[in-house]
Amino acid sequence: MAIETVQLQTADGLTLEGELQVPDGAHAAVVLAHPHPLHGGNMRSIVIGALFAGLPAAGVAALRFNFRGVGASEGTHDNGRAERLDVVAGLDALEGLGLDLPLVLGGWSFGADTSLAVYDARHAGWFAVAPPLRHAEHVAAATDPRPTLLLVPERDQFRSPESAAEVVASWTNTRIQVVPGADHFLVGRTDRVVELAVEFINHFLS
Repeated sequence: MAIETVQLQTADGLTLEGELQVPDGAHAAVVLAHPHPLHGGNMRSIVIGALFAGLPAAGVAALRFNFRGVGASEGTHDNGRAERLDVVAGLDALEGLGLDLPLVLGGWSFGADTSLAVYDARHAGWFAVAPPLRHAEHVAAATDPRPTLLLVPERDQFRSPESAAEVVASWTNTRIQVVPGADHFLVGRTDRVVELAVEFINHFLS
């Protein structure tokens, strides 16, 4: 399947680099947000790479991009604040394809937290891989009726399944799925992450 290089335009005037795969007969489309830029995160990080390969193989279009200040993307890091505009730019790009598909926000670690903080009427739900939930008070998904899936590694170093369950206990429509045997970096468990993301999209959002 061909990978298309794309440019995203943010509301504050930046151009971000991204890549897009749209399979024939796609039934949904996902924006994938990567881990923390100051710790080496980019759109080719392991979990994002696995999702970018695995989702299109399951009939889900996938868009990955570099946050502001990463790679060839313009701008500078803003600790997750302006990065929300980057995620919205991903939605803009998918909407601009004119495919009339359910749109989903997905991310890993920092990208998961950033995506969960984005409220936009156009998307159908969220899936968050190993979200640290560092800014739970700013999470749009907490009070939103659209479905949210948190994929929490069993041995996550930054947010255990038990702690995540406490944080989201009052959230409106959120489910936690534990990834057995995995830590925050999900080495050797990315196939399971892809499977769970596909199941969520197929069951709740397509």
